Amino acid sequence: MRDNNLYMREALKEAYIAAELGEVPVGAVIVKDGEIIAKAHNMVEAYASSSAHAEMLAMDAAEARLGSKWLSGCELYVTLEPCSMCAGAMVLARLEKLCIGTMDPKNGASGSIFDITGSDSLNHRIDVERGILADECAEALMSFFRELRITKAQLRKSNIVKDKVDIPEEK
Repeated sequence: MRDNNLYMREALKEAYIAAELGEVPVGAVIVKDGEIIAKAHNMVEAYASSSAHAEMLAMDAAEARLGSKWLSGCELYVTLEPCSMCAGAMVLARLEKLCIGTMDPKNGASGSIFDITGSDSLNHRIDVERGILADECAEALMSFFRELRITKAQLRKSNIVKDKVDIPEEK
């Protein structure tokens, strides 16, 4: 019996690591036969790479561990609905199941904007389960962006004050 909450909590741990690093807090784990075989979190900023999404990094690690480009029989747990790049890679890798924490109404490609993972036009479809620990996954993202906005506002305010102090008076 699969414990979706257990695996999603592991993905959330990865998301929290990403947040600590200043990355958008998305985490992913890949499970095969009840064992976690790969974990990853976003590393877009650290790697200066638009493809360093948690899902992509986890798939790379799982493929290396399995010695195969195929992820047949694998389940990927991710805290945020995958984008089109990640969803397309999952289809190409023949991932069996995708378990999503919270949906992404702006970029999601597993049911929100597009449904790449379930498209009849492609040669592989992925079984998708949505809403696993959705509130916790959404809160990880919302609190990260809330803190980011507060920090940016404080920086703007301190720069304005600093600029006012540093401006020499005209004589």
